[in-house]
Amino acid sequence: MLTIVPSSEIEKKQVEILIITVCEDADIHPSALLPELIHQARSLKEFKGADNEDIVFYAPSGVMAAQVMIIGLGKKDKLDGETLRKACGKAIKKCIQKEVSEALFVVPFIEALQKEPDVILEAMVEGALLGNYQFDQFKKPKHPSLLNISFAVPEDSVDHARLLSQKIKIICDGTLLAREWVTTPSNLKRPEQFARSLVQIAEKENLKTEVLDHTALEKQHFGALLAVAAGSDTNARMVIMEHNPGNTTQTIALVGKGVTFDSGGINLKPQGSLEDMKMDMAGAAVVAATMITAAKLNLPIRLIGVLPLVENMPSGSATRPGDIVKSFSGKTIEINNTDAEGRLILADALSYTIQTYKPDAVVDIATLTGACVVALGERIAGVFSFDDRMSDTLIASGLKTFERCWKMPLPEDHKELLKSEFADICNITGLKWGGAITAALFLSEFTENIRWMHIDIAGPAFVKKETAYCGIGGTGFGVRLLCDWIEKIVSLPCTPKTLSESL
Repeated sequence: MLTIVPSSEIEKKQVEILIITVCEDADIHPSALLPELIHQARSLKEFKGADNEDIVFYAPSGVMAAQVMIIGLGKKDKLDGETLRKACGKAIKKCIQKEVSEALFVVPFIEALQKEPDVILEAMVEGALLGNYQFDQFKKPKHPSLLNISFAVPEDSVDHARLLSQKIKIICDGTLLAREWVTTPSNLKRPEQFARSLVQIAEKENLKTEVLDHTALEKQHFGALLAVAAGSDTNARMVIMEHNPGNTTQTIALVGKGVTFDSGGINLKPQGSLEDMKMDMAGAAVVAATMITAAKLNLPIRLIGVLPLVENMPSGSATRPGDIVKSFSGKTIEINNTDAEGRLILADALSYTIQTYKPDAVVDIATLTGACVVALGERIAGVFSFDDRMSDTLIASGLKTFERCWKMPLPEDHKELLKSEFADICNITGLKWGGAITAALFLSEFTENIRWMHIDIAGPAFVKKETAYCGIGGTGFGVRLLCDWIEKIVSLPCTPKTLSESL
């Protein structure tokens, strides 16, 4: 449960743990608020308020809280949203270790920080809610997550903070939903299963859904997508979701790569590269979670979500290197490597989406290339687009949500590398370098000159070491990013359907 309380109740509110953030070189709370506790913490040699420092007082005088945790944020002039997000995530993880069931955060004094109040609360709530998540489908966590997280704000901002915090919670719930799907093992999310799960949740939010099964995909000539699925004994699916609030002239399409397990096909991946391939449907998870979040928030824009779902397996019926298939667009593709499969299913999905829905713009998001990880590391996504306005707006959203993106080039002369002697295009070059670029250029051949953006999340979609507010597994990278980007491009604030009822 997430609640907002007025700061006047801090000293008399009974709570298991009270959490106060402080800077090492400035006071960021009103002088009348818990001055003795903050002074006591600062007087300790081992605590200066630096980033990553914390101190805990047990049963302190002056408050009803059983414990008070004081968290350092570092220097005031270096304080940003991510510092607050990480501090709150770390605080929640410490509370989990202590088996605390409820915590109350004191939101810093806005004027002291000279920052937008919404940015501060948003970052703190995100850090706490995301840090409180634990994947528990198959193993009971050693310590339970918190049951209630509260934030204390000035009396005159309580109503606004409640509205804002509920919006943030909806977006965080979407992020956690994507995490859950990505971390779920592949044997429990094969294309038919995953499609059913997606539709069940989407329909609860009144999203219009459609599922194209193997017969429909075959009838409509999804040759590239079916080539990837050919080696598996489970059939491909294409899930389509639509959010249409009415009274809108804009249509944005989101396409997410959904390879529920990627063995590499006949070009089998080596040991060490196979174990985490349950995460190769992260793009589809992000798009589905974004669509569900958009419906909950009632975003004032028509959104189409298209999720091609396949399993890439080797078998006697699998597509072979050198095979040529005809894509949905009619272009023929020579498949020189069966492990370059994501671009094949996205090619058909992009063509179908553009021809069927005629969107104003289309965005695809995918764990597409290891080359992008080589270029940018595991924490930054690559963004490819011929439209600088689209990509610049996304990069700005990434700075806000700390789902960082970097603009990558799309040099025209690199298209020469995708030429085939026997087909219209081949799915991979014979060169070692620039794989993320040529993969994006391959996709661009199926976008029919529409406004398009490709986001390669191969690096940040999955982590093997926990961070301040994300455990091992799927990160949900992209849900907060896309929600913020969509809100920016419609230039209208979103209003969750249920907010007035929650006050």
